[in-house]
Formats: sequence, structure tokens, C-alpha cells
Amino acid sequence: MKPPLLIIAAGGTGGHMFPAQALAEVMLRRGWRVKLSTDARGARYTGAFPDAVEIEQISSATFARGGVAAKVLAPFKIGAGILGAMRRMLMDRPTVVIGFGGYPSIPALAAALLLKRPRIIHEQNGILGRVNEIFATRVDYVACGTWPTNLPDGVTGYHVGNPVRAAVLERGGAGYIPPGDYPMDLLVMGGSQGARILSDVVPPAIASLPMQILRNLRVSHQARDEDGQRVADFYAENGINADVQPFFDDVPRRMSEAQLVISRSGASTIADLTVIGRPSILIPYAAATGDHQVANAHALVENAAAILIREDAATPDAIREHIELIFANPGAATQMSLAALRLAKPEAAETLADMVEDLQVKGATA
Repeated sequence: MKPPLLIIAAGGTGGHMFPAQALAEVMLRRGWRVKLSTDARGARYTGAFPDAVEIEQISSATFARGGVAAKVLAPFKIGAGILGAMRRMLMDRPTVVIGFGGYPSIPALAAALLLKRPRIIHEQNGILGRVNEIFATRVDYVACGTWPTNLPDGVTGYHVGNPVRAAVLERGGAGYIPPGDYPMDLLVMGGSQGARILSDVVPPAIASLPMQILRNLRVSHQARDEDGQRVADFYAENGINADVQPFFDDVPRRMSEAQLVISRSGASTIADLTVIGRPSILIPYAAATGDHQVANAHALVENAAAILIREDAATPDAIREHIELIFANPGAATQMSLAALRLAKPEAAETLADMVEDLQVKGATA
């Protein structure tokens, strides 16, 4: 007899793919087969997925981007993706299907709905994304990464937290070295969307820091391809030791070694910050649906683990002031680190895996 099959539907950004990867790692350890249903964009994030995960690229589209022609073609692409997903599910029947959001999750979730397969969605943010909002009333469980999550009337959410990858768990609770007169690390991450403002305002903020901080500082700055060279040039011209790349494949290591993280407040980043336990300055992405990045940051800010600067107030002077304040107060920086740790849910992937297996039992007895 074949082991049970979990189909994970996710795509679009690392915010959807990282928790999907974390669940895949756990389900494989529990003896399940795992398939990932995504599109070409989501497939870019599959390099770190376990080799045992079967990647299925499907046809999907969004109505939110592109010109008139793209919007006209979108339903046809989605329809083709649903038919393809149904055909695959009829050939290899999934035990459970779980969606992590993003438009590439539509075909697998819709196919599971039509074929009456057990279904879960996991929402990483405090505000449901468009796709998860569509399916929230059409699934067996709604798992929530951020609490509270704004849900439709009549829908019960289960707070499981945001699953983090094994590489993050390995660094969980890593000892924090507070700022001092020795080499210090600063990690700057813009996420997959809207990173340009961090490339515009953070480098000059760092360059204006007092020399007693700058002489010890090493910067890791994640910048878009089109911004990378000018950001690297700026740091070099100002004598700042900086590593500028479009993507860091070792974020857990860099975060665990950092005295401070400056970042967007995507749900996966928040989860990593709490599990590893690091002080942060958060600049939420202003165009995020429902302002969900502000909601994501709420717990960290309320518990004095992070400083929030809204995008329209994120000037170099404002950012420099907060960096200097944290670096000049090692005791307070340590307390921020500990406060972040207290909010961690390192068991999130295991909890979500328990929900999958609970649904397996209920589906088998239905």
C-alpha cells in the first residue's frame, strides 16, 4: 500500500513557499508522500525543498497584474490548471490537500473541492490573502500563522503559528551577542516585494552612524538585481563593509549572527525573528493587502521586541536614530532579543502536521 499523499499548493513568494517547505519536511519524516503544486514563479523557491518532494508545475494566473490581455486570459489559464490538477488527483488520489496562499494554489484547492478531498488552508498573515479568502468557507480547517487573524463570519481559525524551515529551527534560540566594541552584524532584508525603499533609505542611514559603530559594522543587504550595484557602490564609497546580494540562501545563519535586523514584516520573516530571537526594525510594505504587514508586526512591537517605522516615515534620519539607539544600549537590545523569543512558536510545523493527520482520520471515517 502506498503511503498517504499530501498535496501542498503554494507559490508566488517566499512568504508562501517557506512555511510550505517546513511542513513538507515534517510530513516526509512522518512517512507521507508529498507533492508541491506551484507555478513557474513559485518553482524558483523549491531549491531547498527535500529531494523527495515531487514538484508539479501547473497553469495559473492572477487578475491583479498585467494588462487587459493578461486579465482576459487569466480565467482560461486557471481553468486549464484546475483541469490538470483534477486529472493528476484522479490518477494519484491525495489524502489531504493544503493551500498556503498565492494564486498558484487555486488549481489544486479548486480541484480538491470538486473532487471532495479533505482540505486545509494556512494563512500566514493577520489578514486573509485574496485566494485564502475565497476558500476560507470551503475547507475543513483554517490554520492561522498570525493571531488574531481577521476571518469571515462563521469561520473558525486555529492558531498554529507560521512553520519555519529546519535550517531556522537549527538556529532557534541561538545565543545573542549584544552590541559592543567588537565586530557587529546588521542584516537588511526587503522581502520579495517592495524592497527598493530599503535600498534607498537604509544605506545612507547606516553611513551616517557614528564612527565608533561604523568601524565595527558588517552589513548583509538583500537588494533587487536592478538595485544591487548602486547599493554595493554606495557602501564601498562610504567605506562600509557590506555584502550585497539579490537573495541570501543562508538567512538563518546571517540572522543568528546579527545584532540587529532591518526588514519588511512579512509573516515568514516575523516567524524567523521570533524563533531565532533577534531585535528588529520593521518597515511594513505599505501596499500589502489589507495592510497585513502592520498586523504581522503588532505582537513584536507590543512586546518591545521590535521598532516599527511606517514606510512614509522611513527616512534615513529616522532609521539612523533607531539603529544608534539599539547599538548604544546593549542591555535593551538583549531584552528585545528575549522578548522576540518569548513570542516564538517553533512547534508550528508539527502542529500543522497534526491537523493534516487529524483530517486524514476524519476523511477515512467519513
